[in-house]
Order: sequence, then C-alpha cells, then structure tokens
Amino acid sequence: MRGRKRSPRFRHAAPLPGSLGMLRALCGGGGRFFRPGLSLVPLCRPPCRGPPQRPAPAVPPAVGRWLLACSGAVAGAVVLGGVTRLTESGLSMVDWHLVKEMKPPRTQQEWEAEFQKYQQFPEFKILNHDMTLTEFKFIWYMEYSHRMWGRVVGLAYILPAAYFWRKGWLSRPMKGRVLALCGLVCFQGLLGWYMVKSGLEEKPDSYDIPRVSQYRLAAHLGSALVLYSASLWTGLSLLLPRHQLHETRQLLQLRHFAHGTTALIFLTALSGAFVAGLDAGLVYNSFPKMGERWIPDDLFAFSPTLRNIFENPTTVQFDHRILGVASVTAVTALYLFSRRISLPHRTRMAVTSLLAVAWVQVCLGISTLLLYVPTPLAATHQSGSLALLSAALWLMSELRRVPK
Repeated sequence: MRGRKRSPRFRHAAPLPGSLGMLRALCGGGGRFFRPGLSLVPLCRPPCRGPPQRPAPAVPPAVGRWLLACSGAVAGAVVLGGVTRLTESGLSMVDWHLVKEMKPPRTQQEWEAEFQKYQQFPEFKILNHDMTLTEFKFIWYMEYSHRMWGRVVGLAYILPAAYFWRKGWLSRPMKGRVLALCGLVCFQGLLGWYMVKSGLEEKPDSYDIPRVSQYRLAAHLGSALVLYSASLWTGLSLLLPRHQLHETRQLLQLRHFAHGTTALIFLTALSGAFVAGLDAGLVYNSFPKMGERWIPDDLFAFSPTLRNIFENPTTVQFDHRILGVASVTAVTALYLFSRRISLPHRTRMAVTSLLAVAWVQVCLGISTLLLYVPTPLAATHQSGSLALLSAALWLMSELRRVPK
C-alpha cells in the first residue's frame, strides 16, 4: 500500500533501541545476538539467581573402604560377644576402666587379687563356687578380649574419621553420618558396661542363676546391629555404582519387598538376644514341634500376658521360631518374585546369595536346637544372622534408585 511505510530490513542494521531493551528484558538482561546478516534470534542466557551453586564434592573411595572395614570390625565384636555369652564369661570382669584395665594381671598375686574380686559377686557364689584360678583365667580372658576388641573398633572409627575430616574428603552429609557413627560407637561401649552391671547386682528374692538383663542385652546387640548396618550400607553406597534400572511397577514392588524382608531379618536377629539372655534355647530341644505339641502349654504362663513375650523362655523361643520361619519364607518368596524381572547380573547374585544364606541359617538354627546348643554351632548360628543381614543390605543397595 502506498501510504504505509515498509518495515526496515535488519540484514545490516542494528535493532532499534526499543526492541533491544525489550529483548534484553525477555532474556533476563543478558541477551546476545548473532552477527548482522544471520538472524535476529537472541541467544538468551538463563537469568542470574545469585552465585552458582558448587556441586557436592565426591567422596573418595577410600572412605567407603574404611567404612566397610569398620563394619567388619563391628561384626567381629558381635561374634566375639556371642562367644563370651555362650561360655558364660561376661561377668568375670567386675569393674570397668577405660585405660587401666587394658593391662591384664601378670603375676600370681595380681591374678589372685582379681579372682578375689570376682568371688564377691553372685555368679561365683551361686554358680561357680567351686571354680579354680585356672578356670577363672579362661573366662576372664574371654571378656578381656571382647572389651579390648571394642576399643579397637572405637579407634577404627574415630582416628580415620578425624583424618578424613581434616583432609576435606567428607561432604557435608557424610560428615553428619560419620559423627553419628562415632557417637554410636561411644554409646555402645557405655551400654555394654550398663548391661554387665545388671548381672553383678545382688537379687535376694531370686533363685535363678545370675545373668545380665535380657532387655539390656537386646539393647546392646540392637545398637551394634544398627552400627553395623549403617556402616555397611554407607560403604556399599559409596563403592557400588547404581544401576540404570527401568522404574517399572514390578521393580517398585521388589524394592518394597526387599525393604520389608530386611526389616524382618533385623527383628529376627534382635529376638535372638532375648533367646540368649534367657537361655531359651535349652527349654524345648525339638523341631518342628515344641515337645509333643505345636503350641506349648506354658506359652502364656506369666501374668500379665505381655511379660511372656520378653520374660518367658518358652514364649521367647516360640517367637524366635516363628520369626525365623517367616524370614526364610519371605526370602524365598522374594527370590521367586525377582525371577519375573530382568535384573543386572550383580543384583541377581545378591538375590541368590540372600536365598542361600537364609536356608543355611535356618539349618544352623534347627541343628543348634536339636543338639542342645553346643557352643561352636551356636556361635556359627549367631554369625549367620550377620551374614544374612549383610546379604539383605547388599540387595537393598543394588535396588537403589538413580537420582534424577
């Protein structure tokens, strides 16, 4: 049309000031343009929203290997503690000193003085009144080994943690985890002495053999299992790369199934502390029935009824049987369900290992019961609970989600 001005070409001309201001506003104040003659399309940078965030520093693999070594040390302490309990050695050292007791008695006079201290407490008066000095040395060294190993575990956590912290190898979230683990190690030592004290107390109204409180024993074992699980999980998370798994509905169900099975395995291991604390493995040495019955008559002999779950040896053994059978059933069902899903080779190995360890653990438990709890077999059964928990944690680590 004759009366209308045609728009100027932008081939060799810069944009008008008004257009330039509008484009800069749209681009967050930082728009740039191609050279004249190419295009008018701006190359927009994202708007500035403060200084750029630095990515979290990667934790070196050495930290993961350290945590795996620490979990192994904790496992050794749990196994040694179980043997100490099975040999009835836990009450042989009647006092607790962080540094002083690290030096064992050496002369005959020192050993006799230590033996005389032990003779003042209920275990000697009621159970071991005919014990010789040589027999006392054996149980004393058992408890001494357990306590010294506990100190080694504490140093294995605290000293490397201080070194890694000073080197700057720990990210901010990892610092929180490491502090929690070191705090739990210290708490574990105090809880161990609190447990031993319960077996040294005089109980005039009780005719039972002296033993530590099953509640404190369960707390001591439970905190050790938490420390072990947290260390192992964190170490595996740092060392094993996550799989690029397709987030299907079946995979989500498998992941939830694995979490529930691991919780059941943990609960079964914890119930073993009540079995050990009450010597409940000695009341019914038959399987699958308890004596001549599926459900024994004295299952709820205590009043109120809730006491039976934690204080009645018959009920405690019955509960441990039920939890053990439920655990191996859950693991078997988990394995069969996993066969329907395409999984990486390493994940498939974790599922298969979990199934194998579960059935070995059940066979060990039944054999321990039928053979009247021999110490080597019972100690192997207790160690098997850690192996089973480890396999479950490994599977959970394999099934982790890849962060978006």
